[in-house]
Amino acid sequence: MSLSFFLNSLLLGVGLAMDAFSVSLANGLAEPQMHRSRRLAIAGTFALFQAAMPLLGWFCVHTAVQYFQAVQPFIPWAALILLCFIGGKMLWEARKSKTEDDEPAAALTTGVLLVQGVATSIDALSVGFTIADYGTGMAVLCAALIAAVTFVICLVGVHLGRKFGTRFAGKAEILGGLILIGIGLEIWVKGVFF
Repeated sequence: MSLSFFLNSLLLGVGLAMDAFSVSLANGLAEPQMHRSRRLAIAGTFALFQAAMPLLGWFCVHTAVQYFQAVQPFIPWAALILLCFIGGKMLWEARKSKTEDDEPAAALTTGVLLVQGVATSIDALSVGFTIADYGTGMAVLCAALIAAVTFVICLVGVHLGRKFGTRFAGKAEILGGLILIGIGLEIWVKGVFF
């Protein structure tokens, strides 16, 4: 394994982590008083999915490429639907909390976090094609490097979101919902038109 392998894997991790960073930022905005264990769980979830999807893509290339190609056109649509649903729910909760000031905004549940992890990493399946010539060990190491980079980037995202969330508490959930919908649209446009 060469230096270029490590550098390429790290850069791949940075590129793949951008959607997860934005969602982490939105999660931090929505919950400014988030505990450390929750921040680590968010970053860990995104890291896990960002590592698993390229490995799944790599596996598909080596075993079931014809099946993966049949599903690939639906990936941008799935990301769009999932992220718009979550973002829309955040917008709905923000609107609802304006009319019901006593009731706090809905917390980020484990189920929502898992959906976010899938939605932000589903387009990383195609990365498996770019690492198709790697052996098993190199593919796993590449995925581990992607996970490490994603973990750090998402921790930064949650931290920044929390900082801004305390300053803009009233608008944080609206901004977070709009960010998620925007990411869904971006993934859809890239997948359908480019």
